Amino acid sequence: MSGCTTSVHHIKQQKAEIIAAVDALTAQASALALNIHARPELSFEEVESAAALIAPLRAAGFEIEEQAGGLPTAFRATFDSGRPGPVIALLAEYDALKDLGHACGHNLIGTASVTAALALKQQSHLLTGKLEVIGTPAEEEGGGKIILSEKGIFDHVDAVMMFHPRDKTMVVRGGLACVDAVFKFYGKAAHAASAPQNGISALDAVIHTFNGINALRQLFTDDVRVHGIISDGGRATNIVPAYAEAKFLMRAKTVRGLGTVKQKVFDAAQGAALMAGARLEIEEGLTYAERNNNLTLAEYFKQNLDILGVEVVPPPLSGGIGSSDIGNVSQITAAIHPYIRIGDVLPHTPEFADAAGSEAGLQAMLQAAKALAMTTVDLCQDGAKLQAVREEFLNWKSRF
Repeated sequence: MSGCTTSVHHIKQQKAEIIAAVDALTAQASALALNIHARPELSFEEVESAAALIAPLRAAGFEIEEQAGGLPTAFRATFDSGRPGPVIALLAEYDALKDLGHACGHNLIGTASVTAALALKQQSHLLTGKLEVIGTPAEEEGGGKIILSEKGIFDHVDAVMMFHPRDKTMVVRGGLACVDAVFKFYGKAAHAASAPQNGISALDAVIHTFNGINALRQLFTDDVRVHGIISDGGRATNIVPAYAEAKFLMRAKTVRGLGTVKQKVFDAAQGAALMAGARLEIEEGLTYAERNNNLTLAEYFKQNLDILGVEVVPPPLSGGIGSSDIGNVSQITAAIHPYIRIGDVLPHTPEFADAAGSEAGLQAMLQAAKALAMTTVDLCQDGAKLQAVREEFLNWKSRF
């Protein structure tokens, strides 16, 4: 990792070049974002979206690795500057939500990272080291970044950046650890009127599970969230259900705390099965880690938003936090996941999906692309800034 400190005037000139390069890509970037928005694809099915993001990178001369980490819709696009320096990765997301389309704005996320990379390639004299765009599928369902993390995709990266659309512009915001589980209960069918005594109700076990978890809520710490649905409750009212199923998502401030919550919830489900006389199988999903925001890197990103005249607000003091697989990446290397306002809309709603295809959404995407590209230049051109980012991450890592 190397770089040199440059004059204030020179830095301003460099950033003006980046801003102009992104502006010149406005029409191409807008068309790309709207194309992905119009063709939403669910997690692990993002064939067209991934191809659409790869195409301009390939045309610009990036080295393309498709099916990165063994995931069919993941990719890695690399530009090697030929000069010593850091490896900076810009992350692309592009999966959509069932029935809601791009109600989390991933069409903007992927396009912003690609646009930033294209602008940087055009101004490649500002780069040192390697620039990567990593296409990370299945953020909504499946934890694509978790799988890629486990495959070592981020092990060599010095810093990772992406942006997320939101109703507020915030450069630092937390993320809870979470894990999902499917509880599958197996009972015994019987006629519910003529011979109920011969049956074992799997549905009773599901209902006991909900009651048991609700009884635990008074014992959970304030950061804990447990929410679930009955995904299969039987087929007919006059048959004792031989099979029933519930899906739960558990969240906590840290992975360590999540482990305690998970065990209590699992014990409640086991107890429910015992009460009903049913057999239980638990299908556990991937664990999303809490987010480790690199505050130094976030400050550089904020400074670049200031240059663009974008107002940044502080994150909420409590609540309003979800989970994302960027948390797992942030355990491996320095990472930020800032938010940029696209309107008075909240994610996972039809209104947000509309905003993700609106002019305001496209403008926020271009602001993000500029800030991502300028922050990349900061790390490539200023060795002290890069060192500060790395030292913060390594100091955090040494505590574990």
